[in-house]
Amino acid sequence: MRFCLLDRICSYAPGASLTAIKNVSLAEEYLADHFPEFPVLPGVFMLEAGTQAAAWLLRLTDDYAQSVITLAEARAVKYADFVAPGHTLHMTVTLAKRDEGRATFKFQGQVDGRTCVSGRLVLECGNLADDNPELAALDGRMIAKMRELAPALLQRGATAAAS
Repeated sequence: MRFCLLDRICSYAPGASLTAIKNVSLAEEYLADHFPEFPVLPGVFMLEAGTQAAAWLLRLTDDYAQSVITLAEARAVKYADFVAPGHTLHMTVTLAKRDEGRATFKFQGQVDGRTCVSGRLVLECGNLADDNPELAALDGRMIAKMRELAPALLQRGATAAAS
């Protein structure tokens, strides 16, 4: 993942919801181009922050059982306000439906109580070895990397809430 668009996971309830934050800083390289006179977090990055939050909920719920979690669909996405440097985007994802290999989430991003983005996300998850058993070792390395990243994202004292 080129950009980690979550700074901290504040809370989560396995199989239910997760709340995370993204602090937007003027030092972020993409803001030089988007837009030089009026820098704001690109809408696609708000969507990506929601996708990353939903993926972390799946990882934490399933104890990192899947190595690959990708966005399959973004539905009814609405952008309502800008997220500028100095703002903190509070991203909440709620699991709405879960089928084999797919999960549907509602998501909402807010700054100071104002909704900036909302919609539904459908994520697909699985392992590379499902299609090619020779890739099982790569699945293991990818899962190990996500386990290594988790402590840096989990807010000190943030634990799983009872479902």
